[in-house]
Amino acid sequence: MIRTLLLTVLLALAVTASAVPPSHAATRAGVEAQFRQWLETDLWPEAKRAGVSKPVFDRAFSGIDLDWDLPDLVPPGFPKPKARAQSQAEFRSPGAYFSEKRLRGLAASGRSLMKQHAGLLRRIEARYGVPGSIIVAIWGRESGFGRAKIPHSAVRVIATKAFMSTRPELFRKEILAALKILQRGDVPASAMKGSWAGAMGQPQFLPSSYLDHAVDFDGDGKIDIWNSTADSLASIANYLAQSGWVRGRDWGFEAVIPEGVTCALEGPDRARPISALADMGIIRISGRPFPEHERRAPGMVLVPAGIYGPEFVVTPNFYVIKEYNNSDLYALFIGNLADRMAHGGSAFVTPWGNTGKMLRSDIARLQSALERQGYDVGGADGLPGYKTRRSIGEWQARNGQKPTCFPTPALLKTIR
Repeated sequence: MIRTLLLTVLLALAVTASAVPPSHAATRAGVEAQFRQWLETDLWPEAKRAGVSKPVFDRAFSGIDLDWDLPDLVPPGFPKPKARAQSQAEFRSPGAYFSEKRLRGLAASGRSLMKQHAGLLRRIEARYGVPGSIIVAIWGRESGFGRAKIPHSAVRVIATKAFMSTRPELFRKEILAALKILQRGDVPASAMKGSWAGAMGQPQFLPSSYLDHAVDFDGDGKIDIWNSTADSLASIANYLAQSGWVRGRDWGFEAVIPEGVTCALEGPDRARPISALADMGIIRISGRPFPEHERRAPGMVLVPAGIYGPEFVVTPNFYVIKEYNNSDLYALFIGNLADRMAHGGSAFVTPWGNTGKMLRSDIARLQSALERQGYDVGGADGLPGYKTRRSIGEWQARNGQKPTCFPTPALLKTIR
């Protein structure tokens, strides 16, 4: 998983640091001094044990101060900031997430780039088994095909978060990984650019993911996910291949679940041959049959908005895409964009309903109520994943209601 835990924590639990320090407590200057001391007495000994030399360490932090503009900061000595309302864009109404204007623009650019890099993509697919359209779709979603500005010093961002964020242990691991990259000599610290979340380069890898998955595909002896298209695209493919991409399979198909077949079938742990799903009456929304090689292989029902949006039959490759970013909507965005580039696909036929009005705290209360009745919702975290959705559907069926498989305010009042 590249950004799953990172983005969930930063976007869902983001907080704003106070801009004005209290006169009776810490000052920014004082916290900066603590940061310098932390670097030398806390971080450096661990970096040394990890094989980082003192010159590399000193160059990495030369001129580096704390980035006070980042979210999710808890400066030592400052009052704890108030948490924002617990909502997250990918769990609101999905319509805006699937902006047709944006998807069309990305698809047009992607098709052109697939032609431009056709030979490179063929070589990458031959080695890793991942279709070029999937690789280019992720490239486009993550960094606008490498054109997006990635202005932040990754060292500064990650060190700030390792020193004074709500998840310092996560970012401590990442700053040590960044130092290992610098020790290896792939890139100087000044060129190690990332996002405000610390994800680096065109594939938007965290440093630990870079160490695990980034590759030198252009053969110049260095891995460069900032400037090399070949290295960037091959690194994305390698990540997916190492995450279990099944060569020769699609990601999934928009489908129709007929009356009498419950949406509570959802989940990767309830996979069955796609032919068995077809025997239940589940069909592709296009009316075309499922490809024969897919019929013989396992598939899963996916209802990301319950009955209030498109329904799908997905393959294990859908969940591989989710390893890149643990969001159903993200994986659907990538799959749809890839289909547009490779096959001239278009928007999903079924529109997205106006779901996502509930706060995470309210969804968590609903999940807790279901847990008390013995349902496995995957944890009362306020995120309506597939275990929560199917638990809702199962509860509704057992209580004489039509399964909708999605949290609503009415359900919160009903399920106690």
